[in-house]
Amino acid sequence: MEGPTRLSRLAAAHGVATVHEAVPGQPAEVPRETVAAVLVALGIDPEADEIPGDPDDLDHGPLLPPTLVLRDGDQPPPLPPGTTLRLHTEDGVALPLPTGPAPLPLGYHTLHATAPDGRTAEATLIVVPPRLPAPPGRAFGLLVQLYSLLSERSWGMGDLVDLGDLASWAGHTHGAGFVQVNPLHAAVPGGPGQPTDPSPYRPATRRYPDPVHLRIEDIPEYAYLDADARHHIDQLLARAAELRADVLHRGAHIDRDAVWDLKRQALETLRAAVPLGPGRRAAYCAFLAAEGEALEDHATWCALAEAHGPDWRGWPAGLRDPRSPATARARAELLERIDFHSWLAWLTDTQLARAQRAARAAGMPIGLVHDLALGVHPHGSDAWAQAPILAAGVSAGAPPDAFNTRGQDWGLPPWRPDRLAEHGYEPYRQLLAGVLRHAGGVRIDHVMSQFRLWWIPEGADPADGTYVSYDANAMLGVLALEAHRAGAVVIGEDLGTVAPGVREELAARGIAGTSVLWFERDWAAPGAPPLPPEAWRADCLATVTTHDLPPTAARLAADHVRLRDLLDITDDAEGELRDAHAENAEWLAYFDRLGLLPPDAGEPEVIAAAYRFLARTPARMVGVWLPDATGDRRPQNVPGTWREYPNWRLPIADADGRPTTLEALAASPRVVALLDALRAEMAGP
Repeated sequence: MEGPTRLSRLAAAHGVATVHEAVPGQPAEVPRETVAAVLVALGIDPEADEIPGDPDDLDHGPLLPPTLVLRDGDQPPPLPPGTTLRLHTEDGVALPLPTGPAPLPLGYHTLHATAPDGRTAEATLIVVPPRLPAPPGRAFGLLVQLYSLLSERSWGMGDLVDLGDLASWAGHTHGAGFVQVNPLHAAVPGGPGQPTDPSPYRPATRRYPDPVHLRIEDIPEYAYLDADARHHIDQLLARAAELRADVLHRGAHIDRDAVWDLKRQALETLRAAVPLGPGRRAAYCAFLAAEGEALEDHATWCALAEAHGPDWRGWPAGLRDPRSPATARARAELLERIDFHSWLAWLTDTQLARAQRAARAAGMPIGLVHDLALGVHPHGSDAWAQAPILAAGVSAGAPPDAFNTRGQDWGLPPWRPDRLAEHGYEPYRQLLAGVLRHAGGVRIDHVMSQFRLWWIPEGADPADGTYVSYDANAMLGVLALEAHRAGAVVIGEDLGTVAPGVREELAARGIAGTSVLWFERDWAAPGAPPLPPEAWRADCLATVTTHDLPPTAARLAADHVRLRDLLDITDDAEGELRDAHAENAEWLAYFDRLGLLPPDAGEPEVIAAAYRFLARTPARMVGVWLPDATGDRRPQNVPGTWREYPNWRLPIADADGRPTTLEALAASPRVVALLDALRAEMAGP
């Protein structure tokens, strides 16, 4: 768009980009239709709305913004001379606002302002720590997709007891410092004839974990079942054993819906047969009181989804609004089912807490690192309950880049930055507090969303989206405050298209990045050779691969290229194969020069060399992709596929493709050898 047109001025005032660089150094104009549609999604009429005035106009502009975020020691913005300020802390204490550099208490407060001309204003004041501390020492840990880790006792997919057992074994036996898991958020159930979306990155809610991860036998009331109820659950256990055998011995994929069907029946039987004792009842009631409206909304959505299907947009009109009279009546009518789903959330929370306690008891300085998905499914409970805060008619995604030349549409409704500010960022802070309640760390998927997010109008091609800016000072400030209160580390997934200055700002705030071996190169040198280990950044989680990339055994054999060709998602399989072999040869030669490869090294030794390389970097956290330890060649997710590949449904397997249990994995000489080699390398000479 040439010149400061009305549309471009409106876009600039509301943080909507009219130009972006799909290729560095090559700016591209955003289609006018995209800019207009995104403004509409932000509640702006491109034809009628006035362009906001100068935000620094102290006499005519708003006295205070809806939310102010200050780092400890910062001062409020300029105000008209003579303006008086009153501060009420989150504890309800009225404090005079310091006139000098005296620190304000960390937390969520309310600021009242009165100007000499009679104008008054009230704003949320969030005081945040200037920086998070570094992780305690250096540590290595395991990266695992929990559903893929079956034990001899799980019901066809990994569960929270398996997670606790993995952490306890890794900590006690191998000195691991953390276990990072996939998002455990509750999923949107499938409809009639439709399976549940297995992706952990498109959940119904990010606030509550999915009860499919429960271990039924670990619920205290299970010990007090009467004979009839125990007989019924024993029958379910027998069917669960068949599901487990199907996955481990008969080549079946993990069937989340079948697992949940059995667990739901068992939970309903358990709830009806054994009432909570006084102490457990008091703990449950305390959980309900603490969670309040957020849990009631999620549980109500679960009950309504059972009655009307999982997509709330197709429900009777009155039920599409969680605050309508029709929904209030439905809450009363469905009270028993709402309480059932609230009880499930509490049970899952208690087992998650137990897993973190097991990790810390095993000596892990961090313990569990949870994964926070970027957004939520448009059919889910968060989209229903938070509809006023989410942008309608658009979805989040990514522009075209070197990894996906067509761009990506993730189908996730994004938060409106203006509504977040109006609500004092309460939805975000509640979300973070919930995720961090039983964690020593959190990974923020697509951490660039704290700064900007690619919005795609409904029906448009992903390449025809545009960036919408968020208040990074506020987003990162809330993230830092909640992590500070939880004593947790924060890892940002900063892969892909990253705007200038983002990584520097994250590092300045003590937020670690993500560094993947294959992408770390000296881009300023001729031929972009592998980046020497000593040149890596310290503030990162260093890994060889991720859940969206091929396991290392597959990459070393270029199996991932053959798989992409088989799935018909590559335009030049021969060229990709040549590039893969050349890249592998380059890395192997580099490992050899560094003395990381023993003579006649086989595949296990080469994989160990890659992880030993990471140990030689200054990275404070080194993550071992658990399938790499077993030699598994199958990726857990192949981006760009849906029906073509069983994403998110594969158990961890050994080098021959045979699914392996947690018990077998813990006893595997290959697994032990890799972890011992990494631990020794990190300990140094």
